[in-house]
Amino acid sequence: MQHPDPRHAIPGAIAPHITADVYQRAQTTGQPVVIVVNDTNPTGFPWQRVLIPFAIAGAVVAGGWGLVAALCWLMDVATHTATVVAGATGGPLGVGGIALKLFQSKK
Repeated sequence: MQHPDPRHAIPGAIAPHITADVYQRAQTTGQPVVIVVNDTNPTGFPWQRVLIPFAIAGAVVAGGWGLVAALCWLMDVATHTATVVAGATGGPLGVGGIALKLFQSKK
């Protein structure tokens, strides 16, 4: 008997391995060989296909809210700093030779 060429075999049409003695006994007696294949496909809805995109979207939303909160905190700190600097200096505020008059005196 000639065995099929594995390069031209159709995937899925090849049976699992049968031991030689079982194959030879089936050939001599004509008895059929029953092959049981355990199906491991899960039943039901594949939740992983749905949960992964929702997890990614949730992470993006949480990151966006975190970015907004960080920017709000940064603006709050900047305004408090500007208020403190403006209140501490009654005159012009100078940095590197450039003077900025924040408030005009009422005198």
